[in-house]
Amino acid sequence: MQIFLDTANLDEIRKGVEWGIVDGVTTNPTLLAKEIKRTGRKKEDILHEICELVNGPVSAEGVSLDFDGIVEDAKYLSSIHPNITVKIPVTPVGIRAIRKLHELNIKVNATLVFSPNQAILAAKAGANFVSPFIGRLDDIGDAGMRIVEQIVTIFENYKFTTKVIVASVRHPMHVVEAALIGADIVTMPFNVLEKMFKHQLTDVGIERFIKDWKEAARILGE
Repeated sequence: MQIFLDTANLDEIRKGVEWGIVDGVTTNPTLLAKEIKRTGRKKEDILHEICELVNGPVSAEGVSLDFDGIVEDAKYLSSIHPNITVKIPVTPVGIRAIRKLHELNIKVNATLVFSPNQAILAAKAGANFVSPFIGRLDDIGDAGMRIVEQIVTIFENYKFTTKVIVASVRHPMHVVEAALIGADIVTMPFNVLEKMFKHQLTDVGIERFIKDWKEAARILGE
């Protein structure tokens, strides 16, 4: 299973890359707007630097809602760097655009997926990735991971090459559940990635080892 960071924050991405465990990045207009406000840099510069930091797919999203606008946004975003994958919502217009971009060999991440039906349509249209938003489904009382499980099963049944990105992840157990289901990728906020390291017994073990070693050194007069 690959791990993507769901952020446009360059400091967070840099740290994840230094750990050697980040395979890609997903952004959206909200995340990019936050980074633009924080740094005063242009979105093109931010996206290009993310792509230079990460040796893998970097999802970016336009804001056009009509077919021609979506396609033009996608062409522009994909021209920023070869690593760019364009995020497109699964709507009738979006599906048409996904098919067109597939024909143009522009990589697409079908986003805002909330049902297996939407995932099927995206895969049929030629999307490289589909992103079911599990946290938002949980928020309205649906079972987000059940949707992921259904999508993974359907894709395996019909040998779709479209990869499943589990998105809108809220906590480390979402990551474990996605891995047990067999999802290809989980994209998560940096704070969730940090929490994956944490376990109280690890901290206790480190403290004990250090304490015992210091006592041994004291006996030896070191």
